[in-house]
Formats: sequence, C-alpha cells, structure tokens
Amino acid sequence: MLKKNKKQKTRLPTVEEFLGFIPKKAELEWNLTSDGVVEIRVPKFKSKLGVSFCRFIRKENVFTARMDKIGSLVWQNCDGKKTVKDILHILKKEFPGEENIDRRLFLFLQKMNSLGYIELKILKK
Repeated sequence: MLKKNKKQKTRLPTVEEFLGFIPKKAELEWNLTSDGVVEIRVPKFKSKLGVSFCRFIRKENVFTARMDKIGSLVWQNCDGKKTVKDILHILKKEFPGEENIDRRLFLFLQKMNSLGYIELKILKK
C-alpha cells in the first residue's frame, strides 16, 4: 500500500498511518434504502467488449452491492474529509457493543479500496 520509491517493495501501513488515511467514495451511483442500508450500483464491465456482451444478452451492465448497517455507516462517511480515525470514532459511538470494530473497519476499507469503490488518501502532515 505504501511505497517509498519504485525499487522498494510495497509495505502495509502501520495502524497509526492507516488511522490518518482519508477515504473517499468513487463516483458510483448509490442510494440509502428505507431500512438504512446503502446499495451501490457497480458496473460489471468497463471495456467496450464487456458492455457489448451485456447488451447482446440483454442484461444490465451493473450489479447492486448491498451493505450491512456498519458498512452503510462507513460508506456514508467516506466523504474525502473524515479520516479513518474519525470514522472509527463514529462507529464506536453508534455500535458500542460491537467486537473488533477497528479490525472490521480496516478490512472493510482495504477491500473497498482494492475493488475501486473508495480511494484511500494519505493525510498530509
């Protein structure tokens, strides 16, 4: 995730570094359902061939990713302004009895980043 230069291997950020990251949602269509859950519409294919294939088989080129309550709260707070630490504080306040909330948040954000649903920016010091 973090690189010093092109020759060095990628290393995972420390917990303190990760807490300073600022997650920002990708430009994806999403909505909040009546039960407070976020649904994201994600393109299946970006290439012309994939888009044409979906059109050929008369299927939509999107699927809907439905979050749980925790993921929905995280998604709504990935505004490009709040740090991971800020979001963790919000989660602990909203879900006080939830175990391993910090680990769940870190894994969720890493997965969302790897899928391209969010971008994790490093907080400038």
